[in-house]
Amino acid sequence: MLIFIEPRIVLHSIPKTGTTALEAVLSEQAEISFRSRPEIKHLNHRQYLNRIKPLLTPIGGAPFESVAVIREPLDWLRSWYRFRTRAEIIGRPNSTVMVSFDRFLHEYLSSGRRQPYAQVGRQSNFLLDNDGKPAVDYVFRYEAMPALVAFLSARLKMPIELPRSNVSPDAVTELSPEVEAMAREALAEEYAIWESALQAAP
Repeated sequence: MLIFIEPRIVLHSIPKTGTTALEAVLSEQAEISFRSRPEIKHLNHRQYLNRIKPLLTPIGGAPFESVAVIREPLDWLRSWYRFRTRAEIIGRPNSTVMVSFDRFLHEYLSSGRRQPYAQVGRQSNFLLDNDGKPAVDYVFRYEAMPALVAFLSARLKMPIELPRSNVSPDAVTELSPEVEAMAREALAEEYAIWESALQAAP
């Protein structure tokens, strides 16, 4: 999470949505930067509202506006699956090297306690307020990253050029039509948020 005081912008960091590249470019311009450890870097919107926003209140001025990125849900899960095939975690319970993407997805969607390799949350959990409703002011599609870059460039009054970072290894992530249909139905709420997300700078 990056907080910019003068532009009144709070940039959330949802895992696997390209925000690591944004942080690499913009962290020096942010007055407040939550980085490094995942539990600090990836604070969700509720945590921001309850813990961080009260600290900003004494600053005064216009309200801060929140910004986040959401990725096509199955593509997001593919990214997590590929990320967990990396060599340094082979042999650990969260490795997906010996697990097909079909199996990973079945486990992820199961109603019981999931295997460590499929213990991944949902992007929507990062966007909700204390009443469980989507509350981030500007949510951009990951697939429309140039629109987000244009928006931030205008608000921060600086050119932004993103490097590639945190790239996951290649892996086979094909799905049978039946499993894909099951996943899309189970992830309907995620898809609804993604489909309503911005594809152009407002």
